[in-house]
Amino acid sequence: MVQGALEGWKIETDALAVLMKSEFLTHLKIQEGEKEGTWFLLEPLIYRSEILKGEIAIPKGFVTDLASVPRVPIFYMLFGDRAHHESIPHDFFYQTHQVTKAIADKVFLEAMKARGKSFGIYWPMYMGVVLGGRSSYKSGPERFKVLNS
Repeated sequence: MVQGALEGWKIETDALAVLMKSEFLTHLKIQEGEKEGTWFLLEPLIYRSEILKGEIAIPKGFVTDLASVPRVPIFYMLFGDRAHHESIPHDFFYQTHQVTKAIADKVFLEAMKARGKSFGIYWPMYMGVVLGGRSSYKSGPERFKVLNS
């Protein structure tokens, strides 16, 4: 077991996890937050990642804005509401800095592929975070929030 940067949250690894495919092990259960455009997890979200060689458990109460697609009409029409599950580990890593920005972005891509998103969805969304996510990663710890149960 590898302890994460924050006590209580961890990335677990074992020999079997390395051989298993990337996938979400729990269902996404969220509720809209008080602040417009925010959501919080009603239950932990667990994702198994080949890149991480283990599982990440995002805690109940974690606050996210899901996939932050620019509200430019054509972009939002094409990419809005397309990667809710996948955006949560990405947001968690951006906010906690448990992994580098590059790894967080690769896990986002991996998760979109694991959930069967098409190339026309996953590649532009991945390039969007690679090219436009630097300031969000940098300011992530300031935005980190987990609501009490």
